[in-house]
Amino acid sequence: MAADQVDAGWLTAALRQAGVLGTGAVADFTATPIGNGLVGTSLRFDLTYAGVADGAPASVVGKFPATDPTSRQSGAGMQLYLREVNFYRHIAPRTQIRTPRVLASGFDAQTHDFVLLFENLAPARGGDQLAGCGPADAALAMREIAKLHAPFWGDAVLADWDWLGTPPVVTEQLTAMVPTVAELFRERFSDQLEPEIMRAVMALVPLAAPLLSSPVAQPTVLHGDFRLDNVLFEAKGGAWPMATLDWQTISAGRGTLDASYFIGAGLRAEVRAADEAALLRVYHEGLLAGGVNGYTWDECWRDYRKHSLNGLFMAMFSAIAVARTARGDAMFLTMARRHGRQALELDGFSVW
Repeated sequence: MAADQVDAGWLTAALRQAGVLGTGAVADFTATPIGNGLVGTSLRFDLTYAGVADGAPASVVGKFPATDPTSRQSGAGMQLYLREVNFYRHIAPRTQIRTPRVLASGFDAQTHDFVLLFENLAPARGGDQLAGCGPADAALAMREIAKLHAPFWGDAVLADWDWLGTPPVVTEQLTAMVPTVAELFRERFSDQLEPEIMRAVMALVPLAAPLLSSPVAQPTVLHGDFRLDNVLFEAKGGAWPMATLDWQTISAGRGTLDASYFIGAGLRAEVRAADEAALLRVYHEGLLAGGVNGYTWDECWRDYRKHSLNGLFMAMFSAIAVARTARGDAMFLTMARRHGRQALELDGFSVW
């Protein structure tokens, strides 16, 4: 479903089916773009009603495929739209991590059209990838992501959800693309990125195969793009300390990938270097409190160092895979700098 296909009748039917609208009907609405998503389109629908609509929401949020053809093709090819719909159908009910309630959802396997209609979590304080955050917000994020990872740690059900994985043929294609993608990244940003960071980016090329396809013992569900632009602090006017959005990149793997990605991208380099061990302790303690056994601190720290490379890889690949925008370039440069410093200072390359 495309965003421009939404009308008052569809909203009325969706809200009634969700049990949040009685005999009244949506009489009119306005649609306002929100968020900074590059592979999807998110809109806030402000609603007016006719008839009895006591308790009906004043606004809801809808998510749809990207309108840009390049971004849409990336979303469909990587099954990002299917993954997000399936997250809310199969995974969200089994975890305590805060996510918005879904009021309606749909996915077309032939066209990769999809729709998700959510409760609006405003008022909230949005995370800002470019500005970064402080240790307190990062510690809260570590507690939240542990709530996703712990319930699925080593769970056999992950093997039954083939949509969590990437087909081998796609992995092979992505691996083969890495040298070209890295070169395109260098051509685009060589005059803006520090030489040592660019060297770190290019050092990813021979590691593409293990980065994309190494098996993981006791995998769990990963968010895959767990960063500040995809979280809300003080959601629902402070009723929720934090909520996590944008589940298009869920996959199965080692949980420290999410932890390393958030810390590396979300904190300025000097703050991250001073606080990352303490923040990872918060994450590790959250896993243990959630029932994970046999995963030592030393293993967690080693995995964290190892996965410092994933954020750098994501910055490189995503910059080329989606439609180019000024904010996108600024974000990918910021991510490359922060993750590059993280990987170099932790000597993440040597762990591989």
